[in-house]
Amino acid sequence: MRLVALPPNADGIVRGALQIEPSPGWITYWKEPGDAGIPPQLLVSPGTEVGLRKLDYPVPKRIDNGSLRDIGYDHPVTLPFELSMKTAKSPLKVVVSAFIGLCRNICIPFQADFTLTLTSLEATPVQEAIVLATAQATLPEAQSTDFAVTHYRLTGNQKLHLKLKIPPATTAPPQVIVTGPHGYAFFGSENGRREGDEYLLDVAIEKLPEGYHIQGKRWGILVIAGDRAMETSLAFN
Repeated sequence: MRLVALPPNADGIVRGALQIEPSPGWITYWKEPGDAGIPPQLLVSPGTEVGLRKLDYPVPKRIDNGSLRDIGYDHPVTLPFELSMKTAKSPLKVVVSAFIGLCRNICIPFQADFTLTLTSLEATPVQEAIVLATAQATLPEAQSTDFAVTHYRLTGNQKLHLKLKIPPATTAPPQVIVTGPHGYAFFGSENGRREGDEYLLDVAIEKLPEGYHIQGKRWGILVIAGDRAMETSLAFN
């Protein structure tokens, strides 16, 4: 693993990236790992003037390993992140811990600590900026006029009915991953079919935490269609 970071901007935001390179045959995980695994995490040392603002995840793939269904990466992957500085103090040293899971036949937790010296610079380091720009290009896009969730409904038999607008050039059925409560991912698509310029399918919601009420909750959804991917949220009001 490597950690790359740009100097803080005028608002005290530090843009960076966590680079993970699994050895051949090994995988690491998306933010929801599927049936097993450990999602990547970044932790900033407590007591400092720096906090983690967000951690983004490139488009993953479904990886079947026997009866286990994983969601992750079987290739080098770069996760963009942002830190926020509470003060403009510079230079400022901060320790960032990266915690990931690596899996082949068994899953192994792995942690590395990185010390960053955050110093304001007049010029942006070119090599680091290229790494971050390349990583941003691997993230899912937002909803748009030609790629969106146009309707969704969860029924009492635990089926999530979806209606999607997918890019016109898409020929293969889209892959859908729904993320519910933390630690839950659903990606068993059923009854997929085209209706005009839309695609309809059902996702089985296999189980939820005991006593869980969906009213007022917000779930995530990732749709992969051909060489494009879109991520948005589903609000259950």
